[in-house]
Amino acid sequence: MQRPDGFDLDHHGDLEVGHGLVDLAVNVRTGTPPAWLVEEIAGSLADLASYPRQEPALAAVAARHNCEPDQVLLTAGAAEAFVLIARAFKTKHPVVVHPQFTEPEAALRSAGHLVDRVILRPEDGFVLDPRAVPADADLVVIGNPTNPTSVLHRADDLRELARPGRILVVDEAFMDAVPGEPESLVGASIPGLIVIRSLTKTWGLAGLRVGYVVAAAGLIEQLAAVQPQWPVSTPALAAAIACSNKRALEESAQAALEIDRHRAHLLDGLGCSAGLPGGAASEYGVGGSEYKGVETFGVARGPFVLVRVQGAAMLRERLRERGIAVRRGDTFPGLGPDWLRIAVRPDSVTDGFLKVWRDLLG
Repeated sequence: MQRPDGFDLDHHGDLEVGHGLVDLAVNVRTGTPPAWLVEEIAGSLADLASYPRQEPALAAVAARHNCEPDQVLLTAGAAEAFVLIARAFKTKHPVVVHPQFTEPEAALRSAGHLVDRVILRPEDGFVLDPRAVPADADLVVIGNPTNPTSVLHRADDLRELARPGRILVVDEAFMDAVPGEPESLVGASIPGLIVIRSLTKTWGLAGLRVGYVVAAAGLIEQLAAVQPQWPVSTPALAAAIACSNKRALEESAQAALEIDRHRAHLLDGLGCSAGLPGGAASEYGVGGSEYKGVETFGVARGPFVLVRVQGAAMLRERLRERGIAVRRGDTFPGLGPDWLRIAVRPDSVTDGFLKVWRDLLG
């Protein structure tokens, strides 16, 4: 969806990846899905002749988040959840907090909503100020941690956004990449709250399309009313069950710790002092680099980092020529042509990228 303001809301990281390129553009954990998960999914194929039954998967996801099954809606990825929200609620003043994942705004606009934007500033570390959201907004969408800024907003700040007559949508697609999920609102008793989760990022299931919504039963009913019959396939339901058990939660927790370490290595290699909890260069975590013109803003907590660098568009093309794909930032409202998003990868992959990065920056 190319808008007159120049932002391509339908551009995603997978479009950056080409044959033979090292992928630092897509935010899916490497080495996934794990073999045990593939086996669980493959085992469901014997049931393909039957229509999908959601009850076991609903129970598993509800148990994972300590809520009731009627507070969970399974979806064909988080993207379907955004479409259902756009269809289910007749809003007068929807607001999307940017920079963030563009799919929510694209879904709202496709459904005919007139969307307002609140733009967070890099100079403030992309930190949310709840007072910036218009008081009359009746639907507010925000990511936590936010793609592409990697900033983890305080749960208390998000709670301030809630008010009577307002739907508050928090996209937590990357929350399980944060050790302990400290700022998650899943299961919180907040009127109008809708939390969206995805199994794509941590488990490498982008091709399977499975995610879910956690909200009050009444809101779930409204979303289900505009959802097609049998929206989630039998293999996707098997994945939802498998990714909610004790083994999966333990593996996910360990992966989050590893992401923390790998991200610190990436930021250190970029020469940036911001992005590390407790090690920000200023109140807002604004950090420069030993390389001319490279800056980070905010404290990165997700499986990716956002950098501003002079000549980013040309740098991105030169990286491609050297076999590396990174995500352009200028398709995100609030950013421009000097921004790049770089996925966190194991240190060995990061070291190869950093060598090329340093060569190109001199």
